Amino acid sequence: MTDIFSLKVEDIVSKINDAQLTSVEVCQKYIERINKFEKDVKAWVHLDKKLLLEKAAEADEYRRSGKPTGPLHGIPVALKDIIGTVDMPTECGTPIRKGKSYSQNAEIVDLLLSAGAIVMGKTATSELAYLGPSKTTNPHDHLRTPGGSSSGSAASVASFMAPLSIGSQTGGSVIRPASYCGVVGYKPTYGLISRNGVLKTSDKLDHIGVFGRSVEDVALLAKVLIKKDNHDKATVHYSTENMLNETKKGPLFEPKFIFYKTDYWKLLDKKSRDAFEYFIKSFKNNIEVFDTPSYFKDIHKYHQIIHETDLANNFGLYFKKYKKKLSKYMQDAILKGNKHSAKDYAEAIDFMKRSYESYEEVFEDYHGVLTPSSPGVAPKSLKSTGTAEFNKVWSYLGTPCISLPLLQGDGDMPLGVQLVGARYDDHRFLGVANWLEKECNK
Repeated sequence: MTDIFSLKVEDIVSKINDAQLTSVEVCQKYIERINKFEKDVKAWVHLDKKLLLEKAAEADEYRRSGKPTGPLHGIPVALKDIIGTVDMPTECGTPIRKGKSYSQNAEIVDLLLSAGAIVMGKTATSELAYLGPSKTTNPHDHLRTPGGSSSGSAASVASFMAPLSIGSQTGGSVIRPASYCGVVGYKPTYGLISRNGVLKTSDKLDHIGVFGRSVEDVALLAKVLIKKDNHDKATVHYSTENMLNETKKGPLFEPKFIFYKTDYWKLLDKKSRDAFEYFIKSFKNNIEVFDTPSYFKDIHKYHQIIHETDLANNFGLYFKKYKKKLSKYMQDAILKGNKHSAKDYAEAIDFMKRSYESYEEVFEDYHGVLTPSSPGVAPKSLKSTGTAEFNKVWSYLGTPCISLPLLQGDGDMPLGVQLVGARYDDHRFLGVANWLEKECNK
């Protein structure tokens, strides 16, 4: 049988459509991986293998009927357990929601189903998509964190228990787990993917993101999910018709990048710093190293004000009724959020627009900004999910970001390179990311 784990998702879809593969065979292969690795990785919180195979059989029957199929027909996709579904629980990583479902599917779930995809199940998340660690371990070393809050989503793809998964990012919850687990993690521009029906932690900072094993895989998934939704006022009209083709085509000429070591460079272990220095030298004709703008320090402060205030607003009822069921992380965030002044919050929101207007001219001269995706490799601990210091600026600015598993750090653990682009330039941005991925894999 075809080795599906070596194929791009688009190729698996093609083989299903040509009757060279069935969706049942594909799902069975992933179930075999789950049976082998889930006991150690602990990526899943809800998975019904029997139901998964039934859905796959329905997809195969649908294809055999001759009806038109979608771009993800027969492909299983894992969902972070904050994404609402009618037919399975959405527990959001907290005992407060044990066994509870949403009354309707999230918008992105309906888009997946329309594209022919199969929802595999729910993957573990940090408590309420914040900092309280989930049960998931790093697939490369079970004593290390997989990152958070999209821990299970990244780990399920990294361990080949799912071909694609969906997560979310408010600080660094897509990019950091992708780096720690050694997969591609892509957070599109703020406003491209609807958050309707997904747990809300911060309206101004929450992004939906996707995981896969190649840039082309995440581009295909994002293409399906990007759509204007009147129930999420942040979303915009954005054509994705040529998204995958633009990703494959890549830049028209050799790209130029800025590399930021950032003020957090000292957080990296020596082997990780050495790996990045080698990476910079390898692309010396493409990369210029710069200091980060001074106002990035203000962005870290403002990101925290918005995040904590919104957590206090959105989870105040949980704090009032179920305080003892919340982690210390969440309790502290809510207490801090209640103390931020309206003036501080208004300033933090206002600075979002002004800071991006100051920054966007960078992308007139460069194809993108490069930084580490995370402060080194995954820490040897399951009590923390790591830190998002390399990611918060870009979540605040709403720019597209992608983590590419191009390097190795201490203990030969994966180490991601983060590429950042201009807002709403995701087509070109993904093409540049694809170029970088291919250049490093030559």
